[in-house]
Order: sequence, then C-alpha cells, then structure tokens
Amino acid sequence: MADDSYRTIKHAAGGYYTEKRSRFIAYAIPVRTVDEVKEQLDIYRKKYYDARHVCWAYMLGSDRKTFRANDDGEPSSTAGKPILGQINSHVLTDLLILVVRYFGGIELGTSGLIVAYRSAAAAAIANAEIIERTVDEDITVIFEYPYLNSIMRIIKEDNPTVISQQFDMDCKMILRIRKGEAELLKAKLSNVSSQGVKVVKEVK
Repeated sequence: MADDSYRTIKHAAGGYYTEKRSRFIAYAIPVRTVDEVKEQLDIYRKKYYDARHVCWAYMLGSDRKTFRANDDGEPSSTAGKPILGQINSHVLTDLLILVVRYFGGIELGTSGLIVAYRSAAAAAIANAEIIERTVDEDITVIFEYPYLNSIMRIIKEDNPTVISQQFDMDCKMILRIRKGEAELLKAKLSNVSSQGVKVVKEVK
C-alpha cells in the first residue's frame, strides 16, 4: 500500500459471536472524526441500553496515529484491546468497532473474554467491504485570465479534481489531487508563474 493511500470500510457492517450463552453483537462503522465516534457511541448505547457492556475501539487518520480502546467495565484489556487488535491486523483506519455484550450468566474468564471480543470484531470486519482511499491535497492556483488555456491544458494532463473555479480578470481554481502527484502538479503550474500564475499553499 502506498504512503498516500489507506484502507477503511465502505459501509457499516455487523458481526455476531456467542459463548456460554453470552451474546456479542459487533458493529464496524466508518468514521472520520472523534466527534463522529462519540455520536455513534451515543446511538448504540441508547439502542442497547439493557446490555451489560458496550466495548469499543477506533482508529482515525491516514497515518493511523489517533486511536483509543475502552473496556466499558470488563476486566482491563479483555475487550477494547482485542477489538483494536483486529483493526490493526487488517491495517484499517477511519473505523469504529463496538461490541455489545449481553451476559449469559456464566463467567468466561480473561482468556474467554479476549477470544469473544476479538472474534466478534473479526466477524464485523469480515462482513464489511474494505476499500482503499487516497490521501489528497488541495492546491489553490490564482492567475490572470489570458493564461486560462495554459492552466486548463495542465489540468487535462494531470487530471486533478476541480473543487471550485472562479473566472474573472483574476482567476482562481482549487484543485484536488493525490498527495503523491501533488508536487508534480504544483511544479507544472509554477512553470507558468512568470506569466502571471501563483500557486498558493495547499489548503488541505
């Protein structure tokens, strides 16, 4: 996998695991921010208000450096950590996995809990569609109208996504392109700078 791409899931998916009458209901949910994580946790805690535990873990960002795990009252490292382990083993990010437990009346022990939460998380991932996304940069270019054709020729060659465009005496375009291709695009645009083009620092 390239440095400017990452793996996540396309849509929410569920999984299920049972052990000694305890039920473990897992959900894998695509998220982008900590606020989204909090919103989803609130939704599922309300939905499963009668469950013994709602344990979870998440990983955010293309660099996979923002993460957290929570045991929600289970013995330390028996729930959140195994869930996070499944996210890591599949090299995923921008993902929240929560596992709802309904206690079946029989204690599972530390090793049993680890296996149960890991298995439930794995089941949710197995039912999800894993996709690869690119890490993109936004480049703002400002230029005088007579040089529009030169700019458009570069855009046609490099094929960035045009986020916005404003054509007047001074023109402005915001272009989005894969991070690994951004420097080449900026170099091409800058080559026209002597003709009135200014490449503004990327805004993303």
